[in-house]
Amino acid sequence: MAILTILFLATCFLAYTNGANDNFKGVATLFGSRTTTYKCAIWWATLTTFAGSIASIFLAYNLVNTFSGKGLVPQSTTNSPEFLTAIGIGAALTVMVATITGFPISTTHSLTGALIGAGFIAIGTQVNFAILGTSFLLPLLLSPVIAIASGSILYVIFRNIRIRSGITKEWCLCVGKQKKIIPSYEPAASLSANCGSTLSVTIDEEKNCREIYKGYFLGMNSQRLLDSLHFCSAGIVSFARGLNDTPKIVALLLLIKGLSIYWGMLAVGLGMAVGGLFSARKVANTMSNEITKLNHGQGFTANLATGILVICASKFGMPVSTTHVSVGSLFGIGLITKHANIRRVLEILLSWFITLPAAAVFSGGAYWILENWLFN
Repeated sequence: MAILTILFLATCFLAYTNGANDNFKGVATLFGSRTTTYKCAIWWATLTTFAGSIASIFLAYNLVNTFSGKGLVPQSTTNSPEFLTAIGIGAALTVMVATITGFPISTTHSLTGALIGAGFIAIGTQVNFAILGTSFLLPLLLSPVIAIASGSILYVIFRNIRIRSGITKEWCLCVGKQKKIIPSYEPAASLSANCGSTLSVTIDEEKNCREIYKGYFLGMNSQRLLDSLHFCSAGIVSFARGLNDTPKIVALLLLIKGLSIYWGMLAVGLGMAVGGLFSARKVANTMSNEITKLNHGQGFTANLATGILVICASKFGMPVSTTHVSVGSLFGIGLITKHANIRRVLEILLSWFITLPAAAVFSGGAYWILENWLFN
């Protein structure tokens, strides 16, 4: 009974760290393009992610089987609560460290590494690495590449549509310091002499200086339409993430016979929501400000590409990473616009390579402690 309690707590901790590291990724472009505030963005992400978690009960049951460990290790190991607890602890610690340091990593990748580490300590070289390659690593390696291509292609298409529709860009001129204007008396003759048609310059605070679109599309104001679509696309990404990640985490709870899988998904969804609300700030800054510079249209395109790819993956039971897809979409657009922060992206890429072995070490150590010290 004690080990099952630890298993449940470890799974909830993993859900919390997942929310802290992943929840903001769907709305990062809303905050990065200054379409909305951080508070509004994180609440929108929380609500739509939780909705995805609830929907996963009905739409993404395939992923529960994929991440239960079946096929990777023998059935007897899969049914070991120590094994599943070690996976939860290893993945959670990995995601927690990344969240504290501000790196957006993949919970999917962490779970994969944790499966390897705990499996290797449990059964040694009997781990079925062939299944690992086809079911886990291949989709993880392909997802960012596909996302880069999708984000780039969609951006070029939407940019051409904007240009052909006659929608132009409008900027305000921002000056670093605010100046207080003191009115003074001017003779009428002097005032009329200074009147005329001149270039109009608007001075505003830096936080309000952003690129907006001017014109109409299908009879609607283009900027308002784009903002609405941007919010919708961000909601799609967050919904897709909840749909995709919840069953992967809840798979750890399958061994607890007294806990219905539906209640398990609800617990995981709540854990993800709380983690996002309280601990997402550092990763939010990385995703919003440090990958590429975005305007509204580019943010909408990146979110749309990410949402489509992740939802399709959920439908077909492919364990792709929302992180890899979202970063790939942003980077693809940044390459086209020449605003990509290549150095920062390389640092994120390095963290992805470290994720799998780090999770393997954490979970392997956790399994050894559980087997030899706590429940010997």
